[in-house]
Amino acid sequence: MQEYETTITEKGQVTIPQELRRMLDLSPRDKVRFQVVNGAVQISKASSRLLAGFGAVTPQQKPENFQETRQDFEKGVAREVASEA
Repeated sequence: MQEYETTITEKGQVTIPQELRRMLDLSPRDKVRFQVVNGAVQISKASSRLLAGFGAVTPQQKPENFQETRQDFEKGVAREVASEA
């Protein structure tokens, strides 16, 4: 088991040692997740929320006609506004 030691700054920040960044495939601006398990802290690369939601909405048709979808949405909003007046 290898150990790594680093210093906490006044802002509570630490530098993740380069070897650990390589092992976890971490790049600048990546998100990391900390988990406490039986009193020990585990760090891992956080998955992308954007990628996690990919494919969650099934398109009405393929390829999706976004211009038509936008127009339908705007017409629906206009009907709602007109009915409230």
